[in-house]
Formats: sequence, C-alpha cells, structure tokens
Amino acid sequence: SGAAPRRVAVLGGGVAGLTAAHELAERGYRVTVYERRALGGKARSMGVPGSARGTRRPLPAEHGFRFIPGIYHNLPDTMRRIPFPGNANGVWDNLAAPPEMMFARSGGREDLRGPVPWPGHTGADLTLDEVRRLIGGFLQTLVRLPLHESAYFVDRAVVFLTSCDERRDQVWEYTPWWDFVRAAQMSTEYQRILAVGVTRNIVATKAEEASTRTVGTLGEAFVFNALGRGADGPPDRILRLPTNEAWIDPWEAHLRSLGVEFRIGWTVREVRCGGGRVTGVDVEGPDGARGTVTADHYVSALPVEHARRTWGPALRAADPMLARCDRLETDWMTGIQFYLTERAPMVHGHVNCIDSPWSLTAIQQAEHWPARNFAADYGDGTAVDCLSVDISEWDKPGILYGRTAKQCTREEVAREVWAQLKASLNDTGKAVLRDGALHSWYLDPGVDGLGTPNPTNEDQLLIHPTGTFHNRPSAATAVPNFFLSGDYVAVDIDLATMEGANASARAAVNALLDREGSPAPRCTVQPLYRAPEIEALKRHDRWRYRLGLRNVFDLG
Repeated sequence: SGAAPRRVAVLGGGVAGLTAAHELAERGYRVTVYERRALGGKARSMGVPGSARGTRRPLPAEHGFRFIPGIYHNLPDTMRRIPFPGNANGVWDNLAAPPEMMFARSGGREDLRGPVPWPGHTGADLTLDEVRRLIGGFLQTLVRLPLHESAYFVDRAVVFLTSCDERRDQVWEYTPWWDFVRAAQMSTEYQRILAVGVTRNIVATKAEEASTRTVGTLGEAFVFNALGRGADGPPDRILRLPTNEAWIDPWEAHLRSLGVEFRIGWTVREVRCGGGRVTGVDVEGPDGARGTVTADHYVSALPVEHARRTWGPALRAADPMLARCDRLETDWMTGIQFYLTERAPMVHGHVNCIDSPWSLTAIQQAEHWPARNFAADYGDGTAVDCLSVDISEWDKPGILYGRTAKQCTREEVAREVWAQLKASLNDTGKAVLRDGALHSWYLDPGVDGLGTPNPTNEDQLLIHPTGTFHNRPSAATAVPNFFLSGDYVAVDIDLATMEGANASARAAVNALLDREGSPAPRCTVQPLYRAPEIEALKRHDRWRYRLGLRNVFDLG
C-alpha cells in the first residue's frame, strides 16, 4: 500500500517490553522501547562495578537467579526465535537442567537431597492413583513427613486438581493456602515445608494469605511436568551462562536487526489521555530534560508499582479497570551473590534453606556454565564460583542481629545471609561454606536505604494474597490505542513470572492487531497444560459446585 509503518511506543524494556517489541517488529511495526535503566529489567544480569582486572569481565551478578521450568511454553518459544551463534534452537539451547535439588535443614537435622524428577517420556496413563503415587513418593523420600500428614496433603492436592475453574476462581482464590492444607493442625515439619516453604520460596507470599488458586495452579503444573505431561522440558532449568550473555544481549541485537530502536535512560512520567485516547507520553531523558513521545499505539510494559504511577486522572477515568490495579500488592524478593575462592561441595542444583528465617534459596552457578572458566573470564582471577541467593523474607528477625533484613545495613544483610546459609549447610559437621573461601559479595543495587527508617526496593515482586486475582487487568484496555503487558496482567499462569510477562505481551500485541483489524498472524499464547483425563473429573465437579456441593474428594 506504500503507507508508512505504524509506530508503537513500548514503555519498559524488561521481558514484557522486549517480547512486545519482538512480536510487533516481526509484523512490520516501527517500535521504540523506552527503558529507564537497563534492558532485561528484573531478568537482566549485571557486572559488579570495579571487579574486573586485565582482560576479564566484571564478576557476574543477578537480581535473582534465573529459573525457567518446563511448565513455561511462551517464553521458550521466544527464546527459540533469538539467534545464538552455534545453537540450532537459538537462545533456548542455552538452557541446562540441574540434576538434583535439596531442602537444607538447620539444627543438625538431615538435609533432604534428591534428583529432579524428569522421566523424559510422554507419561503413563494419567490416573489419580498415578498422581497420588508421584506426590506421595516425593513427600516420603524427600520430605519424610509422618505418613498420615503425607496422605492428608496428597488428598488436598487431589481436591485442587479435580476442582472446576469456577470453584478455583470463587472459592480457592479466597482461601489462604495455610487454611487449605490445614497447616495449623499439623507438625512443624509440615508447616515449614508444605505451607511456608512452598509459598515463601515460590510465590514470595506469606502462607497465611497466599491464594490457594495461585499456589495450587502452579503445583498442578509442576506435577504434570514431573509426569512428563505438557512440558517444554525438565521441571528445573537454568541458563548455561550469565543471563545477559546467554539471552538478553543476543535478544537486543536481534531486535535491533529487526529495526527496533531503544531509548535507554528514559523514564516514563505520565501517559497523557485526551478524547478517550492516549495523546502522548511524558518522558524524562538521561539529561533530565522533559519531552513528549507520540506514536500510533502505546504498550505499557512497566512493573505494576511503577506503571500505575504513570496513569493520570484522565486515563484512569477512561478505563476503571486501571484503578483496580492500585489494589495489587508487591513485596520484596531480591538477590545477593557471594563470590568464592573455592567451589563449595554443595548439591548440583537449587537448595532451599527451609528453616532460614529469611526464606533463602540458592544455587552455585559456575558449574552450570561449561563455556566459561570463571576465574579466567571474570573478576580478578581468584574467585572460582558465584553462590547466587534469593532473599524472600525481609520482615522477620535474623539469627545474627535479631533484626529484619530491612532494618540491617547492606553489610549486615550480607553477614546475616551468610550466617543463615552456614546454619543450613554446615550444621551436620561438614564445612560446606568456609569463611576463608568468601571472596566478596554483591547485593542487588535496586535495594536502597537499608538500616534507615525508609528502605526502598526498585524491583519489587507482585505477590498473590487471596482475592487479588480479580483485580488483575486484561492486556486490552478501554482506551483504543493503549495496552498493558507485564507479570501483573491476567494470563493463564497466575504468578508473577517471566512466562507471565511474556504471555501478557503476546496478548497485548494480539489486542493491538485486533484493534487495527490487521491481517498479520496473531501471536500464539499457549495456556498451561490441562490433562484431558482430569478435565472429566473437573466437569463432574462443576455440576457439584453449581449444586452447592463440595468437591467429591473434599473430606474436610
């Protein structure tokens, strides 16, 4: 037709923004991404400032170690479409599967170490007995709970598994996980592992308020994944290189080759609305100068706590759905890295420090980076590995200072996390972590003001208390040229994840194509796997739910 390509302004350069840019650019749109800090957002890796010597790169650091399980489908599809030298399947071939995981106990209790289940097959006939066997076997071999508690938990899992969507949305969404699994009546072990451990470390939400719908949906997906059903790959996958090397930098290069432009250091201040449409976006450049960005369409891909500050009264009036986003909640979940001069004799995969007051999860990274000689490639040549740790609980007192993480200085946070790691890993007489092997540490720079009355965190995580699912917006808004993407947008994976960010961006692009009546092919948005055998049981439950009856397996 000779018409100029339509222009789209993407606000935010994290996983959601880069995905939107990728899908739009492939369909011929002229895309400009505005990002205030660095591409990749919470998914990026960073170099530790001042740590490089000679020709080496800076020590690699992460906001939190990357975890890309086999239950993800949309994100892996994008990764396959990002070229990487020598890889047939692009960046996707940079995924590696750690062979084992561990629940580390403190106080001299035995650590629970086991292989990550991945049969690598299409799965046996899926029956409830098969599901019971899998979960029961996991609880008996890895968690070692009293038999009656294991049996009870398996029964609760079956109740959720066979619950219809209406029961999930209207009942389990409003039921805290703590109540659903009857944690108050169970042993401390049961509470620590199946109530607190699951919710704090996976959903970063307190068990007493986490939505059963969210926790259960994720648990169900992992059960299917472990049974070899509907999976992109093994349940636990990480990257074979630091995130930017493995993924974000190749992605940026690919998007530039598709004509995407990037404005780094630009902060979005307000999305302007007039006559029911977005008329422009007020931005602040790296030099502090203000300006207005105009385009045909606008995709807001900022995290919710940043995005909603940019929605002025006129925009909110044009779509009441935006105001509901004010009720969404975020919390802290942030990474700290410890660089070691000797590799710790640890589990070859993720370790969950189940008894740690700050809900720590960790992984020793360099052993999973075969293409790198850590000491030769990074830092000053004396650090040989990076122990990457996520801190999920910032509001409980620690073991060294008796203060919460927010009340500690950065130095105290590092010492406290190190002490909690040693309490979990060194408590059975073996010195897994030695003080003498600690080279240095790096705490995510997004956290500021620690130890002062007003600590801040630029990179908070959406959490999932009961009832919040119904406040999550759709990708399409009532404003015809304004779309939302980000891990807070309602998609099938009801969890703040890179997969959710990716799926929401695809939904936003599809909504934009629909608004334009574009003939371009729509993005695939693959839902979580639904086992056909279980669907029959869920149909039966829908009948019971509409009659006001509880689930047939729900014995109270």
